[in-house]
Amino acid sequence: MALAKAAEYGLDLVEVSPMAKPPVCKIMDYGKFKYEAKKKASEAKKKQTVVKLKEVKFRPKTEEHDYNFKVKAVREFLAEGNKARITVMFRGREITHREIGQAILTRIGNELKEIAVIEQSPRLEGRLLFMILAPNPRWVQQMRAQHEKAQQAAQKQAQAAAQPHKPPPPRPASQPPATPPAQPAHPPAPAHAEAPKA
Repeated sequence: MALAKAAEYGLDLVEVSPMAKPPVCKIMDYGKFKYEAKKKASEAKKKQTVVKLKEVKFRPKTEEHDYNFKVKAVREFLAEGNKARITVMFRGREITHREIGQAILTRIGNELKEIAVIEQSPRLEGRLLFMILAPNPRWVQQMRAQHEKAQQAAQKQAQAAAQPHKPPPPRPASQPPATPPAQPAHPPAPAHAEAPKA
């Protein structure tokens, strides 16, 4: 009976929940249903943020300049919302001085404690000592708020620039001028002069 109704309307009979007793079916256009489901899935995928794990490698003998450069890179990774894996690599007999690697990781953790949280504490695997840092949620919220404020300010400036400049309104004609007319510097000469008597 349901199949006949679906054929009558030119639609498909689709089983919505087969486990229900009795199974639930719906009369619909199956092609349109699949298209809308695919569209919803792609929109959800666009909104989803993908967190990447970026690795920065150190050595026990890493110089100060290199150390600062790499810590700056870690800050940038965290600012993008990614996680960072900090690795200290030991070669040869360096492995006997694990405390140097531990000190490096502790220093990094202390320097980045405002913007990052230690997701995985330092751990030794073979000749690698590593820890994983994740962005601090409070810091991420502050960064987003600052970014949104900056965008709103930029939009306001763009709107103000887009509006044409209006000249000041003209002064009504009935209003007297603001300053009195200027007086001549010399008194006017008499209209006719008397001729000298002879």
